[in-house]
Amino acid sequence: MKKFFLLIVLSLSVSNIWSQRNQIIAYIDMEYILENVPEYLEAQNTLDSKVARWRKKLDDQARFIEVLKTDLANEKAILTKEIIEEKEEEITLKQEELRRLESLYFGPKGDMFLIRKQLVKPIQDQVYNAIQSIAKRKKYDFVFEKSSDLIMLYSNKKYDISDLVLSSIDRTRLQKKKEETRKQKNEARKKKSAPNRELTEKQKEAQKKLQEAEAKKIADREAKKKAIEDKRKELLKKREEKRRLLREKKEALRKKKEEEKKKKEEERKKRQKQKENNNI
Repeated sequence: MKKFFLLIVLSLSVSNIWSQRNQIIAYIDMEYILENVPEYLEAQNTLDSKVARWRKKLDDQARFIEVLKTDLANEKAILTKEIIEEKEEEITLKQEELRRLESLYFGPKGDMFLIRKQLVKPIQDQVYNAIQSIAKRKKYDFVFEKSSDLIMLYSNKKYDISDLVLSSIDRTRLQKKKEETRKQKNEARKKKSAPNRELTEKQKEAQKKLQEAEAKKIADREAKKKAIEDKRKELLKKREEKRRLLREKKEALRKKKEEEKKKKEEERKKRQKQKENNNI
């Protein structure tokens, strides 16, 4: 209903302005454009491949946790309270690790967000730049997106500039390719004339920042791994201590039973001897 109301308001506004001068309107099909940009398809395939690997890793760990839960449920009747608590704590640690990985891969600032921004956003910017360039050159007053929230009840194909946008992107790509080729040739000539040329201060600073960012990311991951490993070792230590106390308790109980048995045997022999003396 809101979309329909918005369309009516826009239509009335355009009709009001139309009386002053003719408006030039066009529209694009963003899905069609992106499907015909090779860089976008390549970036999307790369992202899909990474997402598939991440989901497989998460699914494998989730199944492993379910196996631990099933084993515990089946063996619970024959396990001591201490061992049950240990297994439950182990399952909790695995679940925490699973949630950490989910956040690392698919969180608001996770790997998926960063890779999408790195791969896809530059291509989308390229499309929008082409649209703006065409709109300024052709003096369009409005350029709509066909699949946007604004419903297009009718669209004349002659106002579709999607192919024009693709042509502009192709020309830009060709121009950039020529510039890159020319740049590579210039760099090759510079290397030949000055093979030992040092990096500029700006390049050194950029390289240093990149190395520091990568080192920090690795350090953060290693710190998280170490924290999990330390927690696991602490759990194993507590588990071993509980088992040792349990063994000592069992050994003390066994010795106590042996002493009681020995004492009963001595009392039995004493009564037997007293009985024999009475008979004499």
